[in-house]
Amino acid sequence: MEPLTDKQIRASFVNASRREAAQAVLPVLDTLDWERLDYLGWRDRKAPLVAYAVVPVDGTPTGVLLRSTDAKERIRRRAVCAWCEDVVVTDDVSLYVARRAGASGRRGNTIGTLICTHFLCSANVRRPPTRTEAGSAIEEVRAQMVANRIEGLRTRSAAFVAEVLREH
Repeated sequence: MEPLTDKQIRASFVNASRREAAQAVLPVLDTLDWERLDYLGWRDRKAPLVAYAVVPVDGTPTGVLLRSTDAKERIRRRAVCAWCEDVVVTDDVSLYVARRAGASGRRGNTIGTLICTHFLCSANVRRPPTRTEAGSAIEEVRAQMVANRIEGLRTRSAAFVAEVLREH
């Protein structure tokens, strides 16, 4: 992912008001390994039920404001993240809901999906395949499995954001 500035991130939000975008508590950007990120996702430190994701859609960073279920009341169940589809980390996945962009969102329409609670999808897709996943495959095959996971993450996260943008 290309490095972004505070200004670029705040301007990228498609389902947040100007006020919500201005009040977003951003992560410390100069500590991020941008080359190993497929999207930028984080939880708001001041409002733990609020989260954000900035996903490249057709080469343009597109941000969405997300809301999660109450972490204290969340029933811990095993689930697979809809974005990274990691089969190893299945105990730290949350339901995130995004208000749709435009008039549809102002009417209260939302869309939800299961995403890794702490947005670790980029790290999950880059982990070496387990023996169960790859068997005794040669290194080139294992590398291709990781490349396919990365591409899948990019495709699925962009599809979610595209759905946020779609009018209903």
